[in-house]
Amino acid sequence: MSTEASAAGGLVLDQNGAAPDNVRRSANFHPSIWGDHFLAYASHHNLSVDVGVEKQIEQLKEQVRRNFVGANTTSLKLVLVDSIQRLGLAYHFENQIEQALEHIYGTPLEGDLYHVALRFRLLRQQGYNVSCDMFNKFRDDQNKFKQNLTSDVQGLLSLYEATHIRVDGEDILDEALPFTITHLDSIKLNSPLATQVSNALNQPIHMGIPRLEARKYITVYQQQMSCDQTLLTLAKLDFNQLQKIHQNELCEISRWWKDLDFATKLPFARDRVVECYFWILGVYFEPQYYLARRILTKVIAMTSIIDDIYDVYGTIDELQLFTKAVNRWDISNIGQLPQYMQICYQALFDVYNEIEEAMNQQGTSYRLYYAKEAMKNQVNAYFMEAKWCSKQYVPTMEEYMQVALVTSAYTMLATTSFVGMGEVATKETFEWISKEPRIAKASAIICRLMDDMVSHKFEQERGHVASGIECYMKQHGVSEEEVRTEFRKQVTIAWKVINQECFQSTVISKAVLIRVLNLARVIDVVYKDDDGYTNAGITLKSYVSSLLIDHIAI
Repeated sequence: MSTEASAAGGLVLDQNGAAPDNVRRSANFHPSIWGDHFLAYASHHNLSVDVGVEKQIEQLKEQVRRNFVGANTTSLKLVLVDSIQRLGLAYHFENQIEQALEHIYGTPLEGDLYHVALRFRLLRQQGYNVSCDMFNKFRDDQNKFKQNLTSDVQGLLSLYEATHIRVDGEDILDEALPFTITHLDSIKLNSPLATQVSNALNQPIHMGIPRLEARKYITVYQQQMSCDQTLLTLAKLDFNQLQKIHQNELCEISRWWKDLDFATKLPFARDRVVECYFWILGVYFEPQYYLARRILTKVIAMTSIIDDIYDVYGTIDELQLFTKAVNRWDISNIGQLPQYMQICYQALFDVYNEIEEAMNQQGTSYRLYYAKEAMKNQVNAYFMEAKWCSKQYVPTMEEYMQVALVTSAYTMLATTSFVGMGEVATKETFEWISKEPRIAKASAIICRLMDDMVSHKFEQERGHVASGIECYMKQHGVSEEEVRTEFRKQVTIAWKVINQECFQSTVISKAVLIRVLNLARVIDVVYKDDDGYTNAGITLKSYVSSLLIDHIAI
C-alpha cells in the first residue's frame, strides 16, 4: 500500500524530515490537448505531396539560382542570402550561399550599420573568422554608440540580431545589446517594421526555432516593399510541402503512441507526443532527416514517461529496480518490475530494437551502444535525484548541477540526435559527444537553468527534488530574484560558449553541431516564460498549430 500526496498537499514527511520509502506523489498534469487530432487529420486531409507543386518549386528554385548570379554587389548578395535563410529556404541553396559568403568575406564593406551588422552575422553563422572590431566606427570619441544611430531602425535591428552570436570577450557587442533594446523599444513604428521589431525583441533570430522563425518571417516579408515575389512564392509552397511531410510523420508517430495507450495505462505521466514531435522538428526539419526525427521523437517521448515515473509516481524501491533493469538492459529482467514499469520497460526496449534494426540496415550498428549508454546515464541521474527527494536533501549547487545537467536529458538527446543522421555523423562524432564537449554542456546548462526558473514553483508544490533555485538560495543565502539574475547571466555565458564552439569549430561537422545549437533554441522558445511542455495548452499550442496545422495561403 502506497502513500499518495497531491500536488497541492506536497510530501508527507516522517519524524526525521524524510519521505517514507513507499511514497507516491501526483502532479495532476493536464491530458493531451490534441487527442487523436493528427490521426483523424490524416484521414480527412490529402497529405500526399503534390507533383505539380513540386515541379513549380523546382522552377522557382532555378529562378533563385539565377538571382544569385544577378546579385552583383555585396549589399545585394547580403540581402539575398539573409532573405533565403530567414524564409527557411537555405537547405535548397547551400552551395550558392557558401559561394556568395565566400565572395562577401573577401570583399571589404564600407557600408551603413544595417549592412555591416548583417555581414558580420551571416559570415559568423557560416563559420568565417570575423572580428567585432568592424563596429568601432559606429562609436564616438567617448566610446559610446553614436547618437545618430538611435533613429536608424533597420540598423539597430540588424545590430541587435548580430549581438546574439557574440562570444566571450566581445565587449562592444555586450554593450550593443542593451543599447539596441532600449532604442528599439522606445521607437513607435508603423507596420510591417513594427511587427519585425516586436518579433525580434521577443525572439532573436539566432535563438529561435528555425521553422517557426520562417513561418513568422513569411508573414512579415510579404508586407515589405522590397519583397521578391519569386522568393515569397517559393517559401510558401515549400513550407506547405514540408508541412505535409511533417504531418505524415506525426500521424505515424501518433499511431505508435496510441497503440502504446500510455494515457490509460500510465495516467500519472504527461501525454505529450505531439509536443515531443514539435520539439524534434526544432532540431531538424529537413526532409532527409526523417529517420532521425522518428528515432529522436520516440526516444524523447519515452524519456518524458520515464522522467514522470521517477519524479512523480515510483517509490524508491521500485525506482531502484527500474534503474538496475535499465543498466542490465536485458528484457528477461522485466518480470522483476511492477506491472506499470513493465509496460514502460517493454516500450523502451521496443524503441531501441527498432533503432538497432535501422542501424543494422545502414551498417552503423555501433551507434546503438552510444544511444544505450546515454539512456543508462539518464536513469542513473534520475535515480540520484529521486533519492535526494526522498531524503529531502538539498545539495550544493555544484552537486546539483553535476546530476541536473544529466537529468536535463540534453546530452542524451544530443547523442541520440546523431543516430539517424546518416553519413554526416561518424564514429568520431559519437566519441566526441561521449566526452561531454563544451557545446553539449552549455546546451544542457541552458536547458536546466531555464527549466528551473519557470518550473520551480509548481515542482516544489508537488514535492519535487530541490531545484537549482533552492540549492543556490540555501548555499549563498540570497533571494530568489537574485538567483534568477545569476541564472540569466549563466545562460548568457552558455550561449557565448555555444557560439564559440558552433561557429569556430573545425573538427566536428557543422551539420552535427547545429543539432546541439537547435536543442538550445527549442529550450529558449518553449521555456522562455513558462514550462511550455508541461503546460502545453498555452503558448506551445499556437506554435504547434502554426507548423503542423495551419496552411499558408498562396
